[in-house]
Amino acid sequence: MLPGMPLETRKTESRDKMRTRKQMKTAAKKNLKQHYFLFVLLCLAVSLLGGELVMSGTPGEDMAEDMTPQTRVTFTDAIVTSFTEFVVDVAEGKKEDREQRIREKEERYMEEAGRDGQEIFGRSRGVLASVVNKLASGAYLMTLLVGLRSLVGTDEVAIVVLLLGALALLCLFQVFVVGVCRTVAVRMFLEGRCYEKVPGQRIWFLLRVKKWCHVAVANFVTDLFLFLWGLTVIGGVIKSYSYHLVPYLLAENPSMKTLEAITLSRRLMKGHKWECFVLELSFLGWDLLGILTLGAANILFGAPYKMAVMAEYYAGLRRLGIQNRVEGAELMDDRYLFAHADKYTLKNEYADIEREYGAQTELPRLKGIQGFLAETFGVTIGQKEEIRALEEERSRRFLLEYDKKALEGKIYPTRLHPIPEKRKRKWVVSLNYLRCYSVWSVVLMFFALSFVGWLWEVGLHLIADGTFVNRGVLHGPWLPIYGTGSVMMLLLLNRFRRKPVLEFVLAIALCGCVEYFTSVYLEYVHDGTRWWDYTGYFLNLHGRICAEGLLVFGIGGMAIVYVLAPFLDGLLRRVPPRVLIAAGILLLCLFAADQVYSSGHPNEGKGITDYQSQIQMRPQIRMQPQIQAREVRMV
Repeated sequence: MLPGMPLETRKTESRDKMRTRKQMKTAAKKNLKQHYFLFVLLCLAVSLLGGELVMSGTPGEDMAEDMTPQTRVTFTDAIVTSFTEFVVDVAEGKKEDREQRIREKEERYMEEAGRDGQEIFGRSRGVLASVVNKLASGAYLMTLLVGLRSLVGTDEVAIVVLLLGALALLCLFQVFVVGVCRTVAVRMFLEGRCYEKVPGQRIWFLLRVKKWCHVAVANFVTDLFLFLWGLTVIGGVIKSYSYHLVPYLLAENPSMKTLEAITLSRRLMKGHKWECFVLELSFLGWDLLGILTLGAANILFGAPYKMAVMAEYYAGLRRLGIQNRVEGAELMDDRYLFAHADKYTLKNEYADIEREYGAQTELPRLKGIQGFLAETFGVTIGQKEEIRALEEERSRRFLLEYDKKALEGKIYPTRLHPIPEKRKRKWVVSLNYLRCYSVWSVVLMFFALSFVGWLWEVGLHLIADGTFVNRGVLHGPWLPIYGTGSVMMLLLLNRFRRKPVLEFVLAIALCGCVEYFTSVYLEYVHDGTRWWDYTGYFLNLHGRICAEGLLVFGIGGMAIVYVLAPFLDGLLRRVPPRVLIAAGILLLCLFAADQVYSSGHPNEGKGITDYQSQIQMRPQIRMQPQIQAREVRMV
């Protein structure tokens, strides 16, 4: 008897034939409904990596200049087209013309940003703006070509090296990223059929079984065969359906050899090619809706729905292959990907987890206002031994939660996978971020992080302009917006610390709101004076917040929540409580005095509040050397 036959029999399925399209689609909708957000994100990621985006214009050098979604193009095609045009111009001796066009484009971006200071896609200031300008104009390619020419001696050889290097990078990206990510997505869709939850960390399963490169090569060979068959036109269409199941077979058994996967796919698809074609044809309505909605319907439903249906289709063909004893069917050996393991098997494999949980007592609960503050905001009044014991127990249990869900049959049991996964070491970090912070610890961390923010701002200005400037509205060495944002992340996002991805997104949103409304308040109170202005930065909102700033806040927020705050709190717990309280009160008094004084005499001046004049002058200043250079060439 082949592996998995008894467990894979379902009451709703016939053992003699495939389920109907209606049955498969009903099951797929149920699967999609249960894991909707995860599946949408998976399909969106695969689509972005694979290149399909809803963008404006036509693939070419000016594609990035328009932002109205009108034409559906592929990102890869746009890059290849722009790169090809660049190489052709240089090869035809139009290098100087290309350089001139690059300069003109960058100047135009500056001019446009200067004319419309509130443009959300500003291109005159910031790291992102510089990157976007150089990518859109082709400046990076020109810089690379000049560097290659200095090494090889001639433009012709440099172009050849550039072409070969670009081709190699594109192939590597397609093989080791795009193809593999599709297989990973297929695996997670298959797990979603059978299990209540699919953890996001399953995207690394190929790395944990050390089969990432193997799957990449297998997908590449399959695509190569399809390309060669495609030269015969009709043969390419037929073989595209013959090899249709290769990604699904590799998702189930990543150790399967390439030719084994191709051969088994051919055998399973024998007599089902037309059936698969009709099934794909039944999605035509969703494809049309996707076109009418400029891709929105595909992102929100069409793409994940198709993948869910095809996962059901593979499950049906797999079942038939095992029942009919198709040669090679024994390679489809991941029985628990399609059916739950019985309780005895799970208890036997996860006996250590069951023992640990069985030996646990109920977590102690803090009562009254102390309990409310600890549970809701992760803050306590004072430092007590019972709080520390509670923190350590929570941290230990958090590390066991994944295996506990597998023991309960809620997620795929990785210990029962035919290929042993590389187990992560379970070490309890001394920087336990699942902790509660005392009130005075929070106060001192507010000042510590406000000081770190002040150092960051002063350091950036010192590096950029070469002068020391006391940044901020206040006169003391602190920027309270940094401390406030950090403390708010620790307290308001306390319940989300177990979900780092969600914590990251919420940290960006929270910091964005704090920075935006602080800017509005300061500008209102101080008669329109601004202490920061992101006008001209790429993806800015009214000059008050910008994309690169929020990204820095998000990354910094993660470092604060998971590393810096626990570290600082660990140091502060060693300080005697009386010293801690005295230091907190002293700093609060100094801070209050600074606030009172600065309300009437805010910190202003050069490098602090002179943003508007800098923004108005910047495009003109940057364009003057280039205009002078052109005049010299004309003379």
